[in-house]
Amino acid sequence: MLKAVFFDLYGTLAGFQPSRFDIQSRACADFGITLTPEGVLRGYAVADAFMAKQNALAPLRNMADGEKRQFFAEYERLVLKGSGVEVSTEQAEAIWRRVRQQRYDLMPFEDVRPTLTALRERGLVVGMISNMNRPAKALAEDLGLTPYLDFAVTSLEVGAEKPDPRIFHAALSKAAVQPDEAMHVGDQPASDVDGARAAGIAPVLLDRDRNHPSFTACPRIERLAELTVILGAWQMQDAL
Repeated sequence: MLKAVFFDLYGTLAGFQPSRFDIQSRACADFGITLTPEGVLRGYAVADAFMAKQNALAPLRNMADGEKRQFFAEYERLVLKGSGVEVSTEQAEAIWRRVRQQRYDLMPFEDVRPTLTALRERGLVVGMISNMNRPAKALAEDLGLTPYLDFAVTSLEVGAEKPDPRIFHAALSKAAVQPDEAMHVGDQPASDVDGARAAGIAPVLLDRDRNHPSFTACPRIERLAELTVILGAWQMQDAL
């Protein structure tokens, strides 16, 4: 029986405002670089997969400053490559510094609060699992999500990043449920889908940007409202 639903944060519960396209375009303007909205989406898909792979091998939070600069230079290079823009590592690092100087906020998507409210009204425990290097309580409060979550865990507090099963185990402990009683929803095939499955939790891929249209390794949705269909199918299976 399903008792808990966990959610990734970045790309699942919250995204940047202004958009990543606007942020990148403003940063690139001083370098004479023009991007496309579709290219930025493609670039971030590859760059975020690169980050997920890095966190699985050696978490960013443990990197020295020089290593982090090198990582984010490559991250930015991959973002730009999505629009067909090729830059050197040195120029990518300079553009990334300009990106970091832009004013932007991490804000919940419009469908988040209604969905979390509906899940809790069903009697489900709702949690957030994030690789962000911040205390979970402060992160949830800053996003205005505290009233909609039963708990949150972050890699800073657990000492492990998704896809490491330990962060999922921490969420299971907070929710007081077994792995086969939980579902995890996230936007990254490696860190969210593979990580949840390794912990014995049923994964769901939320593909807001339609980066993985052919993905079939687990249920795939493009909007959180579609999660109710999956929950209904789960409950029907429980009733059999």
